[in-house]
Amino acid sequence: MKLLLAINPGSTSTKLAVFEQGESIFQATLRHSAAELQPFASVAEQFAFRKEAILSELRKAGISVRDVAVVVGRGGLVKPVESGVYEVNEAMKADMSSAKYGEHACNLGALIADNLARALPSAKAYIADPVVVDEMQDVARVAGAPMFARRSIFHALNQKAIARLHAAKVGKEYEALNLIVAHLGGGISVGAHRQGRVVDVNNALGGDGAFSPERTGTTPALQLLEACYSGRYTKAEMTKMLVGGGGLVAHLGTNDAQQATQRAAQGDRKAAMVVNALCYQVGKEIGAMAAVLHGRVDGILITGGIAHSSTVTSYVEQMVAFIAPVFVYPGEDEMWALATNVLQMQAGKLPLKKYV
Repeated sequence: MKLLLAINPGSTSTKLAVFEQGESIFQATLRHSAAELQPFASVAEQFAFRKEAILSELRKAGISVRDVAVVVGRGGLVKPVESGVYEVNEAMKADMSSAKYGEHACNLGALIADNLARALPSAKAYIADPVVVDEMQDVARVAGAPMFARRSIFHALNQKAIARLHAAKVGKEYEALNLIVAHLGGGISVGAHRQGRVVDVNNALGGDGAFSPERTGTTPALQLLEACYSGRYTKAEMTKMLVGGGGLVAHLGTNDAQQATQRAAQGDRKAAMVVNALCYQVGKEIGAMAAVLHGRVDGILITGGIAHSSTVTSYVEQMVAFIAPVFVYPGEDEMWALATNVLQMQAGKLPLKKYV
């Protein structure tokens, strides 16, 4: 029995899934309390704790790690790379261990995957479509001053997986389609997929695009500047406002989009305005990406956790249906996406790439 183990470390959780012949046979989400994580001064120091939590959960489920032939971890903050599957190597581990391109729990995905694979006979460790996938056309990178540049940081794993899933459903190759994919989750990213490449996308982490349950998105620059120099906020407080404390949670005190839409439906006028504004901004972003694709759009795909809300998807669809047909793929099955990427690579449908 040869199994595939997928690992996805998040800020306060670790997701894992086991696949046999492409079918999920086990999934779990391990929650890590603030008290458990408090002793660790950095994400890298959590390595042993997270690894043991994974092994313990597999033991409880009666799954022998010795049966694992492939370990795939959620790609972390590495240097900008093209979409694809990458075997974990020393260069990648060095960049993630040192947090050279940023510190986040997802960096542990590759490190734990490699460590587990090395202890197993003939096992391999991979990552797939990390958040820093960068296929942007050069003109999309230029910002309004030479000291700034637009960066590609988005939900590459889910966007690419859903785009390929849609292509298969309509009987086409992903590389033959022009698609706009809107991922609506804790962060929101809207990407223009031109024949298999995401040629433009908002930076879902760095203050760009529609606001989300926890992020401000594009913010009026001069107002932001005035707040930064007002003396009322520290850099850490402003950073938290932009990423983690903005969007729905700032306006409504909740980062739960379902709760926000329920409040709106029950007559809360403020909640209704804020939810509508989120939908409105998503629609604007989709319109912008339609312009990037010169209006030649084969489909608009709405995905992510918030796509479960018909209130949200209906609002957006009413705004953008004139551009192209709208398809809703609710949820974000990152574990399935990780496994699918590796299985397609093993089947020769996707190339194996090298991180350098």
